Amino acid sequence: MCLIIFSFKQQKEYPLIIAANRDEFYERETKTLDLWDKNSDIIAGKDLRSGGTWMGINKKTKQFAAITNYRDPSNFKQNAKSRGIIVSSFLETEIDADNFIKRLQSEKDDYNGFNLILGNKDEIYYYSNINNSPEKLGPGIHGLSNHLLNTEWPKIKKSKKDLEKAFNSENITEKSIQTLLNDKVFPDKELPETGMGIEWERLLSPVFVKSEIYGTRASSVLIFDKNNKINFRENAWLEKSLTKKTEFTI
Repeated sequence: MCLIIFSFKQQKEYPLIIAANRDEFYERETKTLDLWDKNSDIIAGKDLRSGGTWMGINKKTKQFAAITNYRDPSNFKQNAKSRGIIVSSFLETEIDADNFIKRLQSEKDDYNGFNLILGNKDEIYYYSNINNSPEKLGPGIHGLSNHLLNTEWPKIKKSKKDLEKAFNSENITEKSIQTLLNDKVFPDKELPETGMGIEWERLLSPVFVKSEIYGTRASSVLIFDKNNKINFRENAWLEKSLTKKTEFTI
């Protein structure tokens, strides 16, 4: 996943709103948002190559997790564990976020760089194995891409402002929040330098990524309301075409 924008305790009716885009190669087999099986409490998409997920929720515990890669090709480990397993491992347990991170810290070097947010509507934690400094987040609008939390990349700045503006609408819905995940191209002078070369920096810079072989595969919105109702909506994409819409209410 390459973009996560979330509002925490900024909106009275909706204490937690998360909007996210997962970017991946089109050829990588993926199962769209679903209950993993009839005996499972996990609702998430699934990476069929490695078995993990990029974002999901446990309908029993109402704990969620989402992850992005930390982009640093110079330190890429070919035989590292899949980062998506971190998310599914958390969702499969009833351990709280704080204790899960403490356990994860002992395994942090088994993975390539990642950013993880996890918790529930009352407590959210952020952890990256790059700086190894777990953080319990306070109220605010936060953003993650492929660097550390709230790094001022163009897509993060734009998406955080758009989410704040959305609060002024009369009716916040999964559909209205999902429109924030649409395309936007930024000039070269605003792009980060992450060691990928300017062509890839351009390709990866929009909120919604499109190319011949790689792009946004899922646009997801997770909304917790003040009455503890949770809506989880996903638009699944393949080669720039919308292929499936899925929605769950918990």
